[in-house]
Amino acid sequence: MAEYLKQGWRHETARNEEVVATVSRILSEVEKEGLPAIRRYSRQFDNWDPESFVVPGSEIERARAEMDADLGRELEFALGQVRNFAERQRETLTDLEVETLPGVVLGHRHIPVGAVGSYSPGGRYPLIASSIMTVAVPKAAGVARVVATAPPRDGKGIYSPQLYTMDLAGADLILCLGGVQAFAAMAFGIEDAPPVDLVVGAGNAYVAEAKRQLFGVVGIDLLAGPTEVAVIADETADPKLVAADLLGQAEHGPTSPALLVTTSRPFGQAVLSEVDKWLAGAWPTKEIAGAAWREHGTVVVADSMTEAAEISDRYAPEHLEVQTADDQWYFQNLRNYGSLFVGAESTVAYSDKSIGTNHVLPTGRAARYTGGLWVGKFLKTVTYQRLTPDGSTLIAPSTAAIADAELMYGHALTARLRLETA
Repeated sequence: MAEYLKQGWRHETARNEEVVATVSRILSEVEKEGLPAIRRYSRQFDNWDPESFVVPGSEIERARAEMDADLGRELEFALGQVRNFAERQRETLTDLEVETLPGVVLGHRHIPVGAVGSYSPGGRYPLIASSIMTVAVPKAAGVARVVATAPPRDGKGIYSPQLYTMDLAGADLILCLGGVQAFAAMAFGIEDAPPVDLVVGAGNAYVAEAKRQLFGVVGIDLLAGPTEVAVIADETADPKLVAADLLGQAEHGPTSPALLVTTSRPFGQAVLSEVDKWLAGAWPTKEIAGAAWREHGTVVVADSMTEAAEISDRYAPEHLEVQTADDQWYFQNLRNYGSLFVGAESTVAYSDKSIGTNHVLPTGRAARYTGGLWVGKFLKTVTYQRLTPDGSTLIAPSTAAIADAELMYGHALTARLRLETA
């Protein structure tokens, strides 16, 4: 029986009625009014009302000129890693054509989505790396048009390093808009930006609800809530390092859950102690991370490795680190996670920023049924059929019989007509 030394991670399932109503109103008004509604809500929420929401080339040039050279090199490195991994993933997705019966050819093709809207959050943290994850990856998939969007910061337009990165990653058009109105603009179109086919990117509860309500008008990547981290560790791990990794993700916001699953009670207690030391001492974002840990931090002691894996799979965390004496066993047996970080050197921060895997990942137990954003999300796998008259004689009888049984006599007729002419 598992023992909880600290319990706080709760899976919230109810949607906030105020958020739902607000998002519904904004989307409805933007769909009906277009630009005037977008302008109205941009003024209301971001105090931002430029002549045009399309970022001009002069602003992009200014961002390039202001870019710190050292940061620029690191961004180019991160972009290279993300783009390279996405391109290698794309290479694994091959088209297929096979003759399943004489005269019956079936196949599939991977066709890029026509246009993608990429949102990079602002708020407390202007997430520069998100621009790489959500612009470079669709371009690697072959998407012809990527519209990148981010909110204004301090009334001065898009945060300069964020704007620089959007351009560096290959955005075809950049909009300075935040929140729900940004997703509405991408979905319905605005100014020189026609509607896109798919919107991607993380954000707050309003952004998640906007994507939920827009699904069907456009495709979406996934519905992401507060970021999550879990660590499976035993007595061979470093409790100070594990504590740091838990707090590292908790700094995203005061509602971000963090979980430690361990097979050693003394180790669990040691991690709790190290978390307290970090928060009492030099942790740089202690107010945010501390609030998240106090309300949503969890430490559970499992009786065995099998139970530890079962507990982790029930939580289905967005990020899952494994730091144990037998990491390979966990690698083979764990099933539910957004992304897995194997070994003490594999910290979540690497994936969040520059290692190459995508940081847009499922939360709220969605890892039970989906993975995160990847190059394949921007491809439509579509099937086709090609038949000869001989092939039609092999398929038509079963089609007609099944259609008759379903009382779909028109379907049956279309099959039998081909038998008559074969």
